Amino acid sequence: MGYSKNEYDEKSMARALGKDLSISTKVSIEMCKYLRNKSTKRAKQILSRVLEKKEAIPFTRFNWDMGHKPGDMGPGRYPQKASEELLALIKSVEANASSKGLSVDNLVISHLVAQKASRPWHYGRQRRRQMKRTHIEIMVKE
Repeated sequence: MGYSKNEYDEKSMARALGKDLSISTKVSIEMCKYLRNKSTKRAKQILSRVLEKKEAIPFTRFNWDMGHKPGDMGPGRYPQKASEELLALIKSVEANASSKGLSVDNLVISHLVAQKASRPWHYGRQRRRQMKRTHIEIMVKE
């Protein structure tokens, strides 16, 4: 998952993994595409505005039958659950970076990827319904 050993620099980069998060993989892919190469400060602002439903995440790939949102954008949504999980992951990677001695003010998200996780069955009488699970990996560099 992620960078090869040659590309990941231990001294100037920090990483965090979110394993088996119960959020939609498709929504996560769109959010990762939108937040990649942004500073962590800007990404946290965007996600908090999404939670307040002030700013929408543009959907470019999984957007069939989706309405356009206000502002200068096309189809989009306000994914609440995925925003909370990604916000927690960004805070976690910032803590990892500060423990390594990196400056938290000028961190940039260099690698942010969402991948399908195992999908166990829901418990009980739900006639073969599976859960939504996603792995998210984030790497930041100064």
